[in-house]
Amino acid sequence: MHYPVWDLPVRLFHWGLVGGVGLAFYTMKLGGAPFLFPVQVHAKAGYVVVGLLLFRWLWGLVGSPHARFRNFLHGPATMLAYARHLLKGPPPVYAGHNPLGGAMVLIMLVSLTFQATSGLFLTDDIFFRAPLYGLLGRDVSRELQTLHHLNADLLMVLIAAHLFALVVHRLKGESLVVAMFTGRKRLPKEPEDASVGTAERGRPNIWLLLAAMALAAAPVIWLWNA
Repeated sequence: MHYPVWDLPVRLFHWGLVGGVGLAFYTMKLGGAPFLFPVQVHAKAGYVVVGLLLFRWLWGLVGSPHARFRNFLHGPATMLAYARHLLKGPPPVYAGHNPLGGAMVLIMLVSLTFQATSGLFLTDDIFFRAPLYGLLGRDVSRELQTLHHLNADLLMVLIAAHLFALVVHRLKGESLVVAMFTGRKRLPKEPEDASVGTAERGRPNIWLLLAAMALAAAPVIWLWNA
């Protein structure tokens, strides 16, 4: 059965985040050629990521059923039970994020939010000074810079774990990548979270969508022109 799951805003957020984070990584970790000032490109990518993350936090509260945090975050007991099933054989079927996947989404969102936000307070003392640099003082900015670099390494680990999970689920017959393009999952049976609803039965409120988009776009526009 094909099960509608991810609404268009979630899918656009996901692939926009992939692009923004990928560009930020490329400009800082891989040299950034042929960009003349990679640090400037890195900053612009970070501003876009700020807006995307703000939208996702808002959409996690008021979005369609499977986008809401309350519908895919589970307690330790549920996560442990799912992990045991995953190790022994076919795990329970979920339309949205499974218990472990939901926890990983939250961890990645927190890490990405810290990365994007901390970058607003940094400078390289040569070509770039972030819009909020100096607001918390030079010493705090230096501490944030250290944490910014450490968290970047953590993000690489989290992304690697995410990619590994995609492979594991693909081997078990669940193509998560295709679902993030089409918005629909092919499931062998009724999912555990069927009561959450579907993207078709729970279409997002257009006014809430527009409000979330406006609130997310406002800081990006300000940062871009600051």
